[in-house]
Order: sequence, then structure tokens, then C-alpha cells
Amino acid sequence: MLRLQTELLRAYSALRDRVEREEGQALVEYALILALIAVVSILILQALGLSVSRVFNSVNTSVSSVIP
Repeated sequence: MLRLQTELLRAYSALRDRVEREEGQALVEYALILALIAVVSILILQALGLSVSRVFNSVNTSVSSVIP
């Protein structure tokens, strides 16, 4: 019986230590920041996509007319 109590206390202590650690929280925060940056980048690229495409087409047309 004493051995069982000791093992339960050890398991409880290990679980409590895992819950109290903050390393996982920092990882989640970094993941959320990375996701936010990705979403903002995608939105900016979609908003500027047509404008950039028009500029490239204009440059291509200009270069094609100069080079025989």
C-alpha cells in the first residue's frame, strides 16, 4: 500500500511539474505570431497581386518592343 501511495505521489508531482512549466506556452505564442504573419502576408500579396502582374506585363511589353 505504501508503494502505491509513493507511486501516485510521484506521478502527481511529475504531472504538476509539467503543467507549471511555461516552455510550451512560449511555443504556442510563437506559433500564433507566425500564423498571424502568414495571414497578413497572404492578404497583402493578394491585394497587390494584380498590380504587380500589370507592372511585369508592362515591363515585358516594353522590353519586347526594344529587343528585335
